[in-house]
Amino acid sequence: MEKLLCIVGGMNTGGAETFLMKLYRTLHLEKYQMDFCVTNPQKGFYDDEILRMGGKMIHIPKKTKNPISNFMNIVKIVKKGKYKNVIRISQHSLSAIDLLAAKIGGAKNLIFRSSNSNSCGNKTNALIHEIFKPLAVIIPNKKIAPSDTAAIHMFGKRSYEKGKVILLNNGVPLEKFRYNKEIRQKLRRKLKIEDKFVIGHIGRFTEQKNHKFLLDVFKEYLKINSHSILMLIGDGPLKDDVINYAQKIEVQDKIMYLGLRNDTNELYQCMDCFVFPSLYEGMPNTVIEAQTSGLRCVISDTITKDVKLTTRVDFCSLKDIKDWINKITESKDREETYKQIKEQGYDIQDVGKKFISIAYN
Repeated sequence: MEKLLCIVGGMNTGGAETFLMKLYRTLHLEKYQMDFCVTNPQKGFYDDEILRMGGKMIHIPKKTKNPISNFMNIVKIVKKGKYKNVIRISQHSLSAIDLLAAKIGGAKNLIFRSSNSNSCGNKTNALIHEIFKPLAVIIPNKKIAPSDTAAIHMFGKRSYEKGKVILLNNGVPLEKFRYNKEIRQKLRRKLKIEDKFVIGHIGRFTEQKNHKFLLDVFKEYLKINSHSILMLIGDGPLKDDVINYAQKIEVQDKIMYLGLRNDTNELYQCMDCFVFPSLYEGMPNTVIEAQTSGLRCVISDTITKDVKLTTRVDFCSLKDIKDWINKITESKDREETYKQIKEQGYDIQDVGKKFISIAYN
């Protein structure tokens, strides 16, 4: 059996982690296995599923708390587990050091995947990222990214233009997310929102996802359509701040907080428009999934244009709330987008085959 060690912060519902799980589910588990080395001491959303599939959850100290222990633990884990294939997924170049530890431990196939187009929006983090960027170029022998902006952010424009970065699409199980009218009607009845215009958003409650701007947009849209609700799916450190802000601008009773969910494919069916005002993104899974379900997507123009796989996506400036309102108002009936997205290489089965050739070689 071929093994792959995945080094990540924790296996929660972030885009990078969810993408790994989508790939994991495509594997022939008698031939290929994925184990996960995480720094989050708490149980992750996907931990139980990983264990059921035969994978391991290996916990190590955080780099920020004990960098030497973090490094040496990776060396020992790779050596003891005889891992030849190791992947590190991160939005920060400093994480390439983990692959150096893996190399010392005996790994030969060192893969670095850039997961975003920004280093958290923090000036200090951005400066550290730029300083250590050469490590991300030198240490891994395979560099992958979900988009051109994510590739350039981590590995530089020169590496990208010279073809040294492999673009690996954020694949989707297309049939699972394909629009289904029966599911839509059934779930809208269950949630008692049959007569509502549903604006949806999926994402962690963090600065990056820009929830307060989303609430400002929603408040203005309510002036046009008072029969609207905002469906927020996810969790995160700023959730209480968002709830307090919603109360402050008096839209709280028009918001559904659904928390972490494993039925997002069905929740997309409930929505009438998907709104995503992130400050930055690598290649957002959610926007690809929303398009697969035929939804109109209104997203910030700070996000890579590569995510526009269909005509269902509109980009708006974060400086112009009126434009967001206009685009949401223009939302039309669902369209069948399945074939378009499959033809562009976003079927998770096709992406999974490409991943195997990269990760287990």
